[in-house]
Amino acid sequence: MMASTFVKEIGQLADYRLYGRVAGVLGMLVEVVGLEQALSIGSRCAIHAQGNRRVTCEVIGFRQRRALLLPFGSLEGVGLGCKAEVMESEPLVRPSNAWLGRVINAMGEPVDGKGPLPDGLLAYALRASPPPAHSRRRLGGKIDLGVRAMNTFLSCCKGQRMGIFAGSGVGKSVLLSMLARYAEADVNVIGLIGERGREVQEWLEDDLGPEGLARSVVVVATSDEPPLMRRQAAYLTLTLSEFFRDQGRDVLCLMDSVTRFAMALREIGLSAGEPPASKGYTPSVFAELPRLLERAGPGIDDGSVTGLFTVLVEGDDHNEPIADAVRGILDGHIVLDRQVAERNRYPAINLLRSVSRTMPDCNNEAENRLVNRARGLLATYENMAELIRIGAYKQGSDPAVDEAIHYYDGLDGLLGQPKDEVSSLEEGYSQLAGLLGLPDPALEVREAVGQEPAEAAAPGTGEEHDFKQRRERMAAALNLRRAKAPG
Repeated sequence: MMASTFVKEIGQLADYRLYGRVAGVLGMLVEVVGLEQALSIGSRCAIHAQGNRRVTCEVIGFRQRRALLLPFGSLEGVGLGCKAEVMESEPLVRPSNAWLGRVINAMGEPVDGKGPLPDGLLAYALRASPPPAHSRRRLGGKIDLGVRAMNTFLSCCKGQRMGIFAGSGVGKSVLLSMLARYAEADVNVIGLIGERGREVQEWLEDDLGPEGLARSVVVVATSDEPPLMRRQAAYLTLTLSEFFRDQGRDVLCLMDSVTRFAMALREIGLSAGEPPASKGYTPSVFAELPRLLERAGPGIDDGSVTGLFTVLVEGDDHNEPIADAVRGILDGHIVLDRQVAERNRYPAINLLRSVSRTMPDCNNEAENRLVNRARGLLATYENMAELIRIGAYKQGSDPAVDEAIHYYDGLDGLLGQPKDEVSSLEEGYSQLAGLLGLPDPALEVREAVGQEPAEAAAPGTGEEHDFKQRRERMAAALNLRRAKAPG
């Protein structure tokens, strides 16, 4: 198989090279002549700049028999008359299992100082199409995310795609780190798109930690990089997720953030001369978003990609164009509320504004009864919250409101969780049942199948036990690092 793969690739090597020349440079846009018949949208060229530099560019459009290119790097040394060489038309990447535990850039190159990355045998296209809808498997069972509020009230299934909608500074990066450390997945693929360079290393060391990194591949494109690099980092994140999914693994794909991916698309579209539409976003942005997000989900065979994508909402406006478009594509949305964060309750999830579209079907009757009861109490309290805060509500006026006030502090505390604490699916439902004085769903299931509580409470075996042990080790390691940290 290895020999036939190499023979096939040797046969695909071109026996000649095509060259054009740079005819204009405006901002980040490069105009090339002489290659318009050989290029198409998405083709790549290498511009031979001064000082023996080669600048890789991509074709984003055509105008007056000139190809319009944007660079993946700096245009320093590029001037009129520089040679432009046609490269392979389809960008490919060759991932392998040895990429686990590594930090790479959008080109698939290591940036962690741990040496070169070995290539795998199979080449994957960066801009692959999603699996056909009729060939995909249905969503799998519930995935244990390790975060109590999400496990209990916003259950997520294997292969589901959910968005985390938040303004700046309300804890979405910390929530992502909890999911990366504690979620019950075989592999994490994490895309940090347009992040501040200073924060990347801090997030890797302080939040993700060595054990979280060991089962992860992290793709980084910081905010100072060209828009093509930020866009390609998002494509590479999904490509690596598909690689591990094709091995039959359950993959957790975390991307922070889709908004910065959309901003990169906007820059590219405006450079190509597209007309701006809503909030300056070009039409191609809204066409490209579903192509990216639909790549997550169950595969045709075994394996799945569970996607959790953050959306940075501008000015805390959850109806701005990108948030509205992404919400319509995904299978649920989790809203992080600034007012909740200001009360110092993290994760700052506004439960009443958040939805998982796999509920209630993924829950049993007892679990749905608990969740509906808790949501009803929270909704009743929120409707009267203003009157309660200013002291205008008199106790005894409405039994339903009195009951909501009685349970509110307990429910709000249950939704909070320190970032070094792990909560399993069963623990969340058991704690909620104890708070509301309702039967524990886990006990009801055990009684239905004739299982003794003591037997059911015994430690798990196999993969389930491995996940629990791993998460406990991660939490302990994080606490130890904090204890040793100065100050």
